[in-house]
Amino acid sequence: MQEIGDIINNRVLMVALVACFVAQGLKLIFEVIKHRKVDLRVLVTTGGMPSAHSALVTALAAGVGQTIGWSSPDFAVAVVFAIIVMYDAAGVRQAAGKQARILNQMIDELFHEKPDFFQDRLKELLGHTPVQVIAGSILGVTISLLARAAY
Repeated sequence: MQEIGDIINNRVLMVALVACFVAQGLKLIFEVIKHRKVDLRVLVTTGGMPSAHSALVTALAAGVGQTIGWSSPDFAVAVVFAIIVMYDAAGVRQAAGKQARILNQMIDELFHEKPDFFQDRLKELLGHTPVQVIAGSILGVTISLLARAAY
């Protein structure tokens, strides 16, 4: 049971998770402002403003840098990990979302006369725009810095 206590007492991990949850909560606020309705699904889906993945990994990297040192190999690993995650969110997953949108349109157009053809729609909101990734990154670093100042 001591291991669970150690995990819970890991400040860097907890701050990173808080950054992720704050970003997810902000997505709900942006969704309400944009569509004037509450859609709780945004709390558990990918995509949207700001990027929770970016907030998580940048808070993690900043926390490692603050705790262990900015020149440590651990910080370097965390930064490389963050870059890969953010690149994936804005690049690969964004492209997959665009492809899903086109495929959904093709299915709609090709089979609109065949109501017996039923195909689940592909998820279109998979990735993030660069602005969403940058906003998530700024949020993650900010939360990490605020948490450091609070200690």
